[in-house]
Order: sequence, then structure tokens, then C-alpha cells
Amino acid sequence: MRILVINPGATSTKIAVFSDEKEIFKKTINHKVEDLAPFSHIIDQADYRLSLVKSEIESAGYKPSDFDAVCGRGGLLRHIASGTYEINDNVINDVYHPPYGEHASNLGVILAKSIADSAGIPSYFVDPVSVDEMYEVAHISGFKGMERESFFHALNQKGMARRAANDLGRKYEDMNMIVVHLGGGVSVAAHAKGRVVDVYNVKDDGAFGMDRAGALPVNALINFCFSGKTKAEVKKIFGSESGMFSYLGTRDFKEVEDRALSGDSEAKLIFDAFVYQITKDIGAMAAVLKYDVEVIVLTGGMAHSKKLCEDIIAATKKLAPAKIIPGEEEMRSLAEGALRVLRGEKALKY
Repeated sequence: MRILVINPGATSTKIAVFSDEKEIFKKTINHKVEDLAPFSHIIDQADYRLSLVKSEIESAGYKPSDFDAVCGRGGLLRHIASGTYEINDNVINDVYHPPYGEHASNLGVILAKSIADSAGIPSYFVDPVSVDEMYEVAHISGFKGMERESFFHALNQKGMARRAANDLGRKYEDMNMIVVHLGGGVSVAAHAKGRVVDVYNVKDDGAFGMDRAGALPVNALINFCFSGKTKAEVKKIFGSESGMFSYLGTRDFKEVEDRALSGDSEAKLIFDAFVYQITKDIGAMAAVLKYDVEVIVLTGGMAHSKKLCEDIIAATKKLAPAKIIPGEEEMRSLAEGALRVLRGEKALKY
């Protein structure tokens, strides 16, 4: 089976071709700020990015009919269960009228369907950030009408969880595990027998990230919101100017680590606070799983840090053994999701 995978990001569009599980071609198309500037909305970039993707595919010697399916990254869609979905008109409609806002990943389904339709082959998306498998009780907050929502790195979390289970000679659906995604965004999730039953994500709660705030003291947050800032300013500050950046002025975790190890006392405090908050979140997810945890998986770009992983493991070793799988494998996870359907698993309907 040959699958084309498309993963749009804020300033790039990644494409790859898989022959079964083997990646045989990959390319990252980088988009300059000035090239994207003319587009008022992200959705307006669709034709521009589509022409670039088609050009790169052609240059690599492929045509759409060479593929058995096209799989695109899912975006900020409605809350749905985990799985591989056919790209239908309902998906496209929601991308043009996004229920949770604009994001470059929303373009994935449009690009995939356009190329697939031209060749008469199926198009899919897999595990968007809006995957929701949380326990009903986990949605309850402390105020009626303000329920906790499930937004997290579902694609990489699920992909790395499956990989960890496979490495251990087990099935993902038979295991309880905690997966920690340590990237530009941070998410800590409880996986119970193949289902993410609760999750902390840095967008709303849990540990802070490189430039996102995570959970904040409620009264201080209220005071900040009524300090003369506009709603847009508040969202920007907590979404891209908080976390380690607000303390240390950098979005480079390697710099934070180097400064901490070289004697910078403030950098060491923030590094230690990050470890402290991550391990506290792991402990909370262990409670969700009733302390029946078989493995803790550390993944994402920051998992390349030996010091960070050692510190997290030292604090959580009594809960379960840890498995470190640094980086992310979103392209492979998309391809494998499409493969499962091509090999007989029923595609879900959005």
C-alpha cells in the first residue's frame, strides 16, 4: 500500500510517502512570512499550499493515481473519538467554519481530499487535537457550563503509546500507561486500555510550557484580565508569551538547560519547577488510573534532554518504569492510521 501524508504547520507543510510502514519520501516545504502575509485567514492559504504540494509530488516522480490513499492532519474539529476518519463534506464544512478557531492543521483535510478526489482514491485524517475520550466525570470543572475540554497532542500521544506497547510485546488496547508529550506544547494523559480518559494540556491546565502558561492561580488571573488588557492581549500573553519565556526570555529549552547547569540560579529554579509540575501531573494521572500504571512514556522534542528525563524518572519511579521515545512521529502515525483502514479496519464517520 502506498500512502501520501500531508501535515500543514504554521510556517511549513510536511509531506511524505509511505510504502506500507516504510517511509520512502519526505519533504518539508517552508513558507516565508511574506508569502503568507497576503492571506487574511489560514483557510485562504489552501490553494497556495496545494499548488506547492502538487509540485513537490510531481518533482519526486509521483502522480495522485500512484497512491492508495491520502491522509491529512486533522485540525481544531469537533470533539470526536480517536481513530481514522474518512474526509467527508461535514469535515470540510467545519474547517471553513471552525468550531474552535483557526489553525494551520485545519488545512490538512482540504489538501488531502483535493488530491485524493483528483485520483478517485480515499482520503482520511487521524486523531486530531480535538480527540475526546475522557471520562464523563473528568469533564466536570468547578463551575457549571465551564466544563473541561479535551485538546491535546492526540496524534503523537496515540502513536507513541502504540509504539511503546509494541516494544514491550503488548497491545496498546490492553495496557494502562501515562504518556507525557514534551514539546512546544505539553500534554500529560492517562491512557486506559486504549482510551485517553483524562488529560492535562498546557492550553488550559497542568504544567507550563516553553511559552504557554498552563494552570494559573484563579484570583491572580481574574485581576490580570481586568487590569486594562483586551481579550486578544490576554490570550496572546498566556498562549505565546508565558511559561519559561516569561521568566527567562527564551523559547529554546536547550538554552534553559544549559543556563541551569552552568550556575544560573533562576534558570535552575524554572527548570526544577518544570520537572516539579510535570511530575505532579503524572501523579494526578496515576490517580485517575487508580495507580495501575504499567509504563510512563516520555516523548516530544524535550525528551531528548537526558537531564530532564532523569529528573522526571527519579520523581516517578515508584509509580511505574519509564520509556523514553524522544521526538515525534506524526507523519508515521498518520500513515499507520490510514494503513489500518486499508487493511480492513472500518473508517469512522465524522
